[in-house]
Amino acid sequence: MSGVTPDRPIGVFALQGDFARHEEAWRALGVPVREVRRPADLDGLAALSLPGGESTTMLRLLGVTGLRDAFGAALARLPVFATCAGAILVGKDATGLPAPPFGVLDAGIARNAYGTQLDSFEADLEAPVLGPGATFRGVFIRAPRFLKLGPGVETIARHGGETVAVRQGAIAAFAFHPELTDDLAFHRWFLATIVATHPVEAKAAAPRPAVA
Repeated sequence: MSGVTPDRPIGVFALQGDFARHEEAWRALGVPVREVRRPADLDGLAALSLPGGESTTMLRLLGVTGLRDAFGAALARLPVFATCAGAILVGKDATGLPAPPFGVLDAGIARNAYGTQLDSFEADLEAPVLGPGATFRGVFIRAPRFLKLGPGVETIARHGGETVAVRQGAIAAFAFHPELTDDLAFHRWFLATIVATHPVEAKAAAPRPAVA
């Protein structure tokens, strides 16, 4: 799959989680990166990248920092690459959270559905969107499960017949961690298939005052 590099940065959610590995993966492909910690950090982005971490802590921090409303608006208009806890944030119907997830992905999410940290594992996945017969080595760490997929949600990776990654429009969400391997095929796919076909308008400049 040919590489596509956006001329605007990908914003990596950096309030909590393993955001450094997301940044490293995008930079390895020559993509500019900006850490997102404040509403102003969301301006002028090509896409958002949401790391794994603690979904409960992420939602609390979004509330106390005042970032939640601007972040929700950005999720609704930008391409999104969400892994593990990030997938929980974009999904719906997850339980045990201090605030509702954003629901921009029409899929229920079961948190920690594969067990504890000790139950982490790697497996070869079916990844048809990467090419005929393509596989991908998935790293699962306290991984969530996708439940009740809506009619507009496409499965893009499976493990033993079970959906472990999905796409809906400009949103791609993964139960595993593509950024924890040296294989950046899903990152390249996201850039070429979603970011390149989902142009985002730059934020309009404020009008200048009239000169008397």
